[in-house]
Amino acid sequence: MGTSNPKLDPPIAMIDYEKYLNPEQLEVVMAGDSPLLVIAGAGSGKTRALTYRVVRLIDSGVSPERILLATFTNKAARAMLSRVEALTDVDIKKLWGGTFHHISNRILRKYGHLLGYENNYSIMDQEDSRQLINTCMSELELNTKLDRFPRGNVVGDIISFAMNTNDSVSGVIKKRFPYLYIYAEQIQKIAARYEIRKKELNMMDFDDLLCNLRKLLVNFSEVKNEYSHRFVHVLVDEYQDTNIVQAEILDLLTSYHRNIMVVGDDSQSIYSFRGADFSNIIHFPERYPDVKIFKLETNYRSTPEILHVANMSITNNENRFQKELRPVRGAGIRPVYVPLRNVIQQADFVSQRIIELLREGIPPGEIAVLYRAHYHSMELQMELTRRGIPFEIRSGIRFFEQAHIKDVTAFMRLLINPFDELAWKRVLKLYKRIGKVAVGKIWTFIMNQRDPLSSVFSDDFLQCVSKTATPGLLEFRVTVKSMLELYQNNPISEVINAVMDTGYRQYLQEKYSDINSREEDLNQLANFSSKFGSMEDFLNELALLTNIAEENEMYLSSRDGGRILLGSIHQAKGLEWSVVFIIWCSEGMMPLARSLKEPGGEDEERRLFYVAITRAKDQLYFCHPVMNYTRGMDKAVLPPSRFLKELAPSHLDPAEIPFDQWMVDE
Repeated sequence: MGTSNPKLDPPIAMIDYEKYLNPEQLEVVMAGDSPLLVIAGAGSGKTRALTYRVVRLIDSGVSPERILLATFTNKAARAMLSRVEALTDVDIKKLWGGTFHHISNRILRKYGHLLGYENNYSIMDQEDSRQLINTCMSELELNTKLDRFPRGNVVGDIISFAMNTNDSVSGVIKKRFPYLYIYAEQIQKIAARYEIRKKELNMMDFDDLLCNLRKLLVNFSEVKNEYSHRFVHVLVDEYQDTNIVQAEILDLLTSYHRNIMVVGDDSQSIYSFRGADFSNIIHFPERYPDVKIFKLETNYRSTPEILHVANMSITNNENRFQKELRPVRGAGIRPVYVPLRNVIQQADFVSQRIIELLREGIPPGEIAVLYRAHYHSMELQMELTRRGIPFEIRSGIRFFEQAHIKDVTAFMRLLINPFDELAWKRVLKLYKRIGKVAVGKIWTFIMNQRDPLSSVFSDDFLQCVSKTATPGLLEFRVTVKSMLELYQNNPISEVINAVMDTGYRQYLQEKYSDINSREEDLNQLANFSSKFGSMEDFLNELALLTNIAEENEMYLSSRDGGRILLGSIHQAKGLEWSVVFIIWCSEGMMPLARSLKEPGGEDEERRLFYVAITRAKDQLYFCHPVMNYTRGMDKAVLPPSRFLKELAPSHLDPAEIPFDQWMVDE
């Protein structure tokens, strides 16, 4: 009875914090009770500061079960907690650590009944959610078959964004999906029905975990009091990425002790498209007037030359916390500015420089190519594939293997080979009320025709299947007619435009919520096609490259050397490489033109540029084409990004490419 378990008792302070922390980190770790805001610059050791803060709290006598550590990934929580356990030799199983969803689920399992749920509720994944939304659409008997009504996954994305931003469904549609506003009333009915059905089925989706916890804490003071009293200290990682719901939950959970420490970097707030609210971190001092603000500005990652460029760039954002990254490392080489004649030469330069870096002994896994949008990597993917350079893609699947790219190229394949069974079956399934059985009947008819494309205009073609499929076949007929009229004497891009304009754009709007990025992909495909003399050459090139890529993957499966990473800047956040290429640093591409139309868009685009720069440890290349081919073979001059113009030329090295190789022709 009188003995204590040493695994559960806080140890006597033995850690020499000054030995393991720099002065900035030490100040954070040793700070007293009060709201704390830690502005942690890129590569400044924020994870170490967070970890040692938890250690110090336990070391000072705070019971682990009275500490809450909120992170954005379970992996981050596990890494920090395992380090805490190793440093303290304390059993920290009772410490609440994990994602916001994980923490919400723990509380709702105990008190979900107060909201009308059984405490054994099920958690739905995205597929479950999509299926239930489709069920709700059927139950409401909405006319979604003949009209271009959005599919269940699109409706789900609208509902999800509304929940995470505390906005109405109609508000989200108006701001982000204006082309669906004619369906706003029906989508609102689906959302309302979806809420009812989830509760009837005793199910919550991921968004419910957050929204229901907030509802629980707001409406039931006894629950709020229990947990706000329980958690003496609440620590939050990546606070700049929180949405309004998460920020409110944190405010409620810390309403009694008010010992909340949020760690983040306002200069790396780049996820507004997911619902992250930049104002959470910027206005934190207004919500907590007695906050103590700390800054971690010592950077352990990058050379002074790279950090100087990063600091110079982000200073152009006025709405931010002032800070300046300071290097620990010694001098390196200046970032390199590489203007190139066109996007083809950009791909050639990056590929050739990668080969040189590999020969110099830099591992493939230490090289990354970053860009603003997935389609920016198209030509580079092709060039790396041609040269047999192994790469992996973080921004999505290989460009030419994306569904919308394969759909459009399938239409083009019909013009080259009217007996292409796979192409026929792919495009026919894109139309309303034409399923697998109907496609089989249509193909049986097509394969017996001497001229399959001409037969599309016959009465027999329409009679292949039931009348319910007739509208879809008539729409397909319009597309084929338009393609045939343009095929022989017009650029390939005009055929791609015809496919888009005669129904495929509407199909994208119906099926996907990221319509803008998919349209941009197809616009870039149209631009790229202009370098080919014939559609047959274009399609053959794509097919050959796909096969080469598959062969490379088979060859590489038995080798271990890592891969070059190709990724969007969003996907690169939190990572680092020895060498980073930032491509398409052209105005309209970085910043992305459509993002500039959003409130605060330029500032967020500049933060993306800053994030890209601060991924580089040793070498950094800014690349952009000076000219761009456009549809119809017109040439367009591309000025460098405004973000590049904000950097002092004296801090960049010009590329060692003869001037006349990239200069625009007069």
